[in-house]
Amino acid sequence: MSVARHAVNRLLAYLLARIGNDRLLWHVETRKPRLIQRMPTRAQYQYWIRRFDRLSDDDRTRIAARIAMFSRPPVISVVMPVFNPPAAFLMRTIASVREQFYPHWELCIADDASTAPHVRPILDAAAASDPRIKIVYRAENGHISRASNSALALATGEFVALLDHDDELAPHALYLVAEELTAHPDADLVYSDEDKIDADGVRFAPYFKPDWNPDLFLAQNSISHLGVYRTALIRAIGGFREGFEGSQDYDLALRATEQTTAERIRHIPHVLYHWRAIPGSAALRVEEKPYAVSAARRAVADYLARTGRAASVEPSALKVFQRVRYSVPSPEPPVSILIPTRDRVDLVERCISGILERTDYRNLEILIVDNGSQEEDSLRYLVEIGRMPRVRVLRHDAAFNFSALNNVAVRQVGGEILVLLNNDTDVIHPDWLMELVANALRPDVGAVGARLLYPNGAVQHAGVVLGLGGVAGHAFKRKPARDPGHGGRAQLQQDYSAVTAACLAIRKGVYDEIGGLNERDLPVAFNDVDLCLRLRSKGYRIVWTPYAVLYHHESATRGTEATPARRAAFEREIKFMKDRWGEVLRRDPCYNPNLSLNTENFDLAFPPRAIRPWRDA
Repeated sequence: MSVARHAVNRLLAYLLARIGNDRLLWHVETRKPRLIQRMPTRAQYQYWIRRFDRLSDDDRTRIAARIAMFSRPPVISVVMPVFNPPAAFLMRTIASVREQFYPHWELCIADDASTAPHVRPILDAAAASDPRIKIVYRAENGHISRASNSALALATGEFVALLDHDDELAPHALYLVAEELTAHPDADLVYSDEDKIDADGVRFAPYFKPDWNPDLFLAQNSISHLGVYRTALIRAIGGFREGFEGSQDYDLALRATEQTTAERIRHIPHVLYHWRAIPGSAALRVEEKPYAVSAARRAVADYLARTGRAASVEPSALKVFQRVRYSVPSPEPPVSILIPTRDRVDLVERCISGILERTDYRNLEILIVDNGSQEEDSLRYLVEIGRMPRVRVLRHDAAFNFSALNNVAVRQVGGEILVLLNNDTDVIHPDWLMELVANALRPDVGAVGARLLYPNGAVQHAGVVLGLGGVAGHAFKRKPARDPGHGGRAQLQQDYSAVTAACLAIRKGVYDEIGGLNERDLPVAFNDVDLCLRLRSKGYRIVWTPYAVLYHHESATRGTEATPARRAAFEREIKFMKDRWGEVLRRDPCYNPNLSLNTENFDLAFPPRAIRPWRDA
């Protein structure tokens, strides 16, 4: 496409997003989807809002009917510390609470000795206009933790929602929270998706979060915003702590999650909170408040110490977020690296030399499973390398079956940690294995995946998303290595539902417990996804770390999938996965139903798959 035509299409897409004619938007979405993809990011989100995040009169009627059905509607106390916000934003924030469809709320405001003359008249007028609005005026400025505790002291509701003095709630925010609490009465903590809002009220930069994701939560405060807590729980842990100002809500969430279970932490996949992004705010640039970044790091370090985890905290590649570095005991536990191969000596030699010469983990053995190599150079190399002290070669002359090759290898090794590794991978950083082992040793972790890059530096694997392309696909595939990804997720350690076996670490005891890879039904494709899903069904978590990095040439020795026999086998594997895991594939808890299953880049879904309980219940 010419540059001029591309520019015209981008302009047309932008204008369509601004027009707001629903019939025209629907026509474009169904007949000209590429126009949507070419919209500037903000314009595309504005289009998405107009199509899928506007509430009609009929929606309001249905929501009111749902609220009337609640047998025990919970009272939600909205806690809001205030200190010198701009008048317009403060009034808008209060109005966003008063405009809630859900009526069972109270707004608990603590003014932290504001010096701006407009603050008190606005607050007094608000309190006079609605008996659900409570205010306490602090005699001296104590900063946000003390002010938040003063507001918390006013709360009488069963649950507490946190709100900053210049942000806004979506009008159905508290209703959807009440829906979630009604459906899950044991819930202790509920959080939602969020976006940002500028000074003119224009929404942008949505963050569509996964369900409860413990490793991601240690890298960033993925609970805020909107965070809603059981009031008794907040009070039991002592409320907000001084010394963590700027990340006092993160510290609160860390301590709250210690006192509950994963099942009692609920995620609502709707944008219910609009974070004000203006000059000087963390919403616009987190770097505007470096003390908040420092406080977040200290809060995570404190959490790790309290919970007895052998780990340290340092900046991630995205400096505003955290990397948790887990320790490996001394002496290092033995690791067995399993490498199936067939010919292509150039790839195998590079893979082995990277392990032996550029890896700082020493207590390892390599078992190469030769699946019928025939080239003289390959056979000669395998004989030579097999004489090295830490390398063995096992011949397995059978039809290619990736699952069987690895299962056979596992029975021949004694390492505490297994690493399944493709022969077309290449070590980049020497600490790759140390990082995998450190995470694989964690007792609640079943498997650990690495960050894999194409030889040109683009991302090949950054976790696996269920349902992508039908069964599963790689997240952020072909994105530049430095791209932060949606919400920073391309650069942060986190839980996924699955990771690729091209580089996968797992404790041998866990591999044996789960029965290894499924060599009968999944000889070539999706065996790693199936393994991870079986691990998750046993209560283990699957972790992806961006700090173990290798190049991957992606199946360079397997040849084409274009033969009729291979195509038929692939179709059988797809059918097996859909038959066995169909419901799981349709709703990946580590993804978000507002994001697309047609692309790997966490693009917006048209239409979203998020349930609207007032319509879809």
